[in-house]
Amino acid sequence: MDLSTKSQENIEYMIEAIKSKLRMASGAAMSASAFHVNQYDDIRDVYDIVMSKERLSISEVEALAQELGRLRNKA
Repeated sequence: MDLSTKSQENIEYMIEAIKSKLRMASGAAMSASAFHVNQYDDIRDVYDIVMSKERLSISEVEALAQELGRLRNKA
């Protein structure tokens, strides 16, 4: 997938990948439709961090979930 294009489709892909990697129990609350394309760069940053790590600590998962929550609330 070409993530260089800022699109809702790419946001959906990244959010689903983040939820899968973080094994988020509250994944339903983290719907890609809650994010706007103008937040693309911030979502891409979170995606890149999550995908670059083999494993994430509990505190990292919590921090990333908080960041996604902050982005979702700004939409």
